Amino acid sequence: MSSRRRQTPWMHRWSRQIIGAIAILGAINTGYITLTKLFGGETACPAGGCEQVLSSPYAYVLGLPLALFGLLAYLGMAVFALAPLAVNPDNNKPLRTELENWTWLLLFIGSTAMMVFSGYLMYIMATQFVAVYGASGICYYCLASALFATALFVVTVLGRTWDDVGQLFFTGIIVSVVILVGTLGVYANVNSPNQPGSTSAGQVGPPITTTSGQAEVALAQHLRDIDAKMYGAFWCPHCHDQKQLFGQQAARLINYIECDPNGQNSQTSLCQANAENVTGYPTWEVNGQFYAGTQTLDQLADYSGYQGPRGFSNTL
Repeated sequence: MSSRRRQTPWMHRWSRQIIGAIAILGAINTGYITLTKLFGGETACPAGGCEQVLSSPYAYVLGLPLALFGLLAYLGMAVFALAPLAVNPDNNKPLRTELENWTWLLLFIGSTAMMVFSGYLMYIMATQFVAVYGASGICYYCLASALFATALFVVTVLGRTWDDVGQLFFTGIIVSVVILVGTLGVYANVNSPNQPGSTSAGQVGPPITTTSGQAEVALAQHLRDIDAKMYGAFWCPHCHDQKQLFGQQAARLINYIECDPNGQNSQTSLCQANAENVTGYPTWEVNGQFYAGTQTLDQLADYSGYQGPRGFSNTL
């Protein structure tokens, strides 16, 4: 018994524990994103690209944060990896063996699906964000999740001796095709130029439903007169919140800079020129200073030296 154990590769002996540890790290990563999004916060990020990516339409599925589904996937992988270890092989070897065989297949299917889906998301980040914003378009949480998913696949494949490699390869191909087709279907509306909320000149965000009072219109006109700019993206919920504070009439007066290349009247070159200061949306440029995040109208009035009426009526 001890001789056979010494001959077993260390990867095979510890593969389930390694997979479980990686899955738990992935769950922590996606859990943090999920909680942040569900409670309306912003993720901490060194370059600001995390919030741009995680607030985009690609970060939501069925109205829920994509990270929530990632969290469930990582938790499932942790259960598949660690659950058989709870069965003592000395007391119930048949059950332990059966659980190991079934969960190895589930681990392979799950890790393949996660790696393929993460690969697609990396392609989206590279083409839709990094290509436009450079390093400011990098989502480090997304990168970490992709690395975790890839590591799960590698350890799963190398973590045991597979009886039928050909069947395993065929299963991987089938899973990959299903995931790719499903992913393209889920994001079809995001990639379609004729979806609701778009025009021939580009996509626009949801409609502004609040009305503007005299104070909102006066402040918006003042900001326009001093060439204050609001940098944003059509898909950014905080940008919509900012416009809601101004109301329909005043929002039309704002010098709004659309930074997404798919947005209406996009000005990506201007956004790229200020990429060092525009690290998230919305970002205001007022009198040469940059202010990130949704600003109250009183704050914008203070920043800009506005002297008009301040009876602002709209609140978040």
